[in-house]
Amino acid sequence: MKAWTILAAAATLTLFGTSTGLAARTDLVLGMQLEPPHLDPTAGAAAAIDEVLYANVFEGLTRIGPSGEVLPALADSWAISDDGRTYTFKLRSTVKFHDGTDFDAEDVKFSLDRARAADSTNAQKALFAAIDTVEVVDPVTVKVTLKQPQGSFLYNLGWGDAVVVAPESAPTNKEKPVGTGPFKFDNWAKGSAITIVRNPDYWGEPVALDRAEFRIVPDAASQVPALLSGDIQAIPNASIGDALPQMQSDPRFKVVLGSTEGETILSTNNKKPPFDKLEVRQAIAHAIDRKAIIDGASSGIGTPIGSHFSPANKAYVDLTGTYPHDLAKAKELLKQAGLENGFSATLKLPPVPYARDGGQIIASQLRDVGIDLQIIPVEWADWLKQVFTDKDYDLSIVSHTEPNDIDIYSRKDYYFNYDNPAFDKVIEELNLTSDEAKRTELYKQAQKILADDAVNGFLFELPKIGIWDAKLEGLWENSPIQANDLTKVKWLD
Repeated sequence: MKAWTILAAAATLTLFGTSTGLAARTDLVLGMQLEPPHLDPTAGAAAAIDEVLYANVFEGLTRIGPSGEVLPALADSWAISDDGRTYTFKLRSTVKFHDGTDFDAEDVKFSLDRARAADSTNAQKALFAAIDTVEVVDPVTVKVTLKQPQGSFLYNLGWGDAVVVAPESAPTNKEKPVGTGPFKFDNWAKGSAITIVRNPDYWGEPVALDRAEFRIVPDAASQVPALLSGDIQAIPNASIGDALPQMQSDPRFKVVLGSTEGETILSTNNKKPPFDKLEVRQAIAHAIDRKAIIDGASSGIGTPIGSHFSPANKAYVDLTGTYPHDLAKAKELLKQAGLENGFSATLKLPPVPYARDGGQIIASQLRDVGIDLQIIPVEWADWLKQVFTDKDYDLSIVSHTEPNDIDIYSRKDYYFNYDNPAFDKVIEELNLTSDEAKRTELYKQAQKILADDAVNGFLFELPKIGIWDAKLEGLWENSPIQANDLTKVKWLD
């Protein structure tokens, strides 16, 4: 910490911003904790993919705005049939992909059909399950007919997984992404940084930045010095530990404590013994002390949660009291499960600080009730394969940053291995409901079922700690979707 303070003092007069009379700068270096495994939002679950590419390089028919609202994007407007099953989209007519090819209705049909195909590798394939047919009416008109009404359909089309890609470039988007957005992909120095540059032929409002670099700075030991030295000018999702007060007191920076859609959970393999027993999962829930985890793994910032739902959502129910911290009750439940002497299990932890630090705390807490966890650190790519894809795990810790994603618990192949027909029925009804009051009630029912079943250890809502140069404006203060949208970002003179 002393070294960081010395750097701050030495840099006070020379860093961040331009001198009076000079034009505002047009480049930006942002820090990111995790490097994406590839650069195709339609073929991967990692949030880091969208954090670079969403709204910057790739666009969908709709987009999610900074307040979580649904906005037009490649679709200029749309009409919905009286029965709520048919959506007719009017497309923008002057759009080109970054390789110079024209965007039209055929690209929309290709993208939606590809996302919902039997062999689709889209991580959110369920978003498209309600689609029955996609019809090209003319080059600027697409008609999408649903199997049944879906109240969240326009919102779903705003996810990164629903961006429009072209058949010519889709096969190579993982390494050389080609979209329609205001920025074009420039370079990826693996293990270091990803660079995007302004698209001079963008159909919409031009961006102020000529160049943006997303640099990988994984932890406080690298993030704080990089900010203080001026190597990077912003970290939209910082993890700086006990250096937060120092950054808040430095007038050169703006520090914004915002919200995310990131439910941070102790992921549990519900079909793997002994976690297939409700009493075991309930015991773990009682053994967890959320406040200690938030204090130790999230700089004391974060809202405790008792189910998989964001406290910022109007349908949120505080269910943290379902299983209060109670070691005696936890031991009693383990005894009921025939595990009076406890048991051993593994805890696979991805590299993000909240997981690595939180894992140590949770391991200590569970040890107090006789559960001995072997901590296994894994890199992000290994976590995606071993835990998310292969379901080869007992417990893990991760933050699910997808927006409003409680429906993942109804997916039969999802890595939690959770199966409850009552929950599935609620989600099915939710998908058929457009009335907001009824949807709110259904969301509350879904939250209660997950809490009662102790499907996972529900820990806290991941906070968004944004730190950037005080002369920057336009970065999102909250994260309703996993994105670093640079379309409105500029330097002040």
